Amino acid sequence: MTSSYITPKARKGRKSGIHGRGLFAIKPIRKDEIVAIKGGHIVTRDQLKKNRKIIGDSYIQIDDDFFLAPLSKKEHDLVMMFINHSCEPNVGVKGQITYVAMRNIKPGEELTLDYAMIDDDDFEMQCACGKSNCRGVVSGKDWKLKKLQKKYSNYFASFILQKQRYL
Repeated sequence: MTSSYITPKARKGRKSGIHGRGLFAIKPIRKDEIVAIKGGHIVTRDQLKKNRKIIGDSYIQIDDDFFLAPLSKKEHDLVMMFINHSCEPNVGVKGQITYVAMRNIKPGEELTLDYAMIDDDDFEMQCACGKSNCRGVVSGKDWKLKKLQKKYSNYFASFILQKQRYL
């Protein structure tokens, strides 16, 4: 059975003020410390569509037409990291599936990620992060925004960083 790694310095599943359940620090987390490593099965876009009822929102994109996802209901919560979107995140990506703190994080803080760092897909969602710099609407193409590229630098998934080089 497959699962994701979550640092022992955080707990997942608590009610989030942003959306559903979240991931929260229970001990201090240092800048660049690993907070999670995404687990799952490598699936194609077609497999993702076919198994959408099982997969729900527990997948991440790892390349143009490939994703990491659970393949059974039993695996769903095991691979979920519960890292909600925020336009002012404290977590970024190192490599492809490793998530690290972008700054020091205090106990009680929700661990959040800007989905621009991991998504290159055709979607839009209303943002509920409540930050002063909230974009209002988040899209799967936000990684193309120069201001976000500058803000997050190398904290994008490696397949997104590769795309940015060719813009």
